[in-house]
Amino acid sequence: MTELSKGDAPGNLTEDEAVAALAALAHKDRLAAFRLILSAMPAGLPSGQIAKDLSIAPTRMSFHLAKLERAGLLTAEREGRIIRYAIAPHTMRGLLRFLTEDCCKRDPTLCMNFNPFSKNC
Repeated sequence: MTELSKGDAPGNLTEDEAVAALAALAHKDRLAAFRLILSAMPAGLPSGQIAKDLSIAPTRMSFHLAKLERAGLLTAEREGRIIRYAIAPHTMRGLLRFLTEDCCKRDPTLCMNFNPFSKNC
C-alpha cells in the first residue's frame, strides 16, 4: 500500500489495505510506536528515540517500524544515518473512514453528536 497523500483522495482504502493496516497495528509494540509517533506530529520521531522511549531494542523496533511503513501507516525520511518516522495522515484518515463509513446506516443526521475524538466518550 502506498501513502495516499501522493495523489489519491484520502479515504479510498480497499478492504485489503484496511486489513493490512489493522494487522500492522495488532501488536503491542507497533501500536505503542504508532501512538508515540502520533503524539509527535507533524515532525515525527527518529527511530532511535522511539526505541529508547518505549524501552525496545533498536533492531526490534526497526522491524516493527518497517511493518507499519509497509502497511502505509508511517512515512520514513532518512536524515543522514537517522530515519525519522511520521504518521501518514491520509492513510490514517482513510482507515478511520473505512471503519466508520457505514456508521448510523449512512445517515449523518443520526450521528450528529457522535465524535470519535471526544474526550468524554
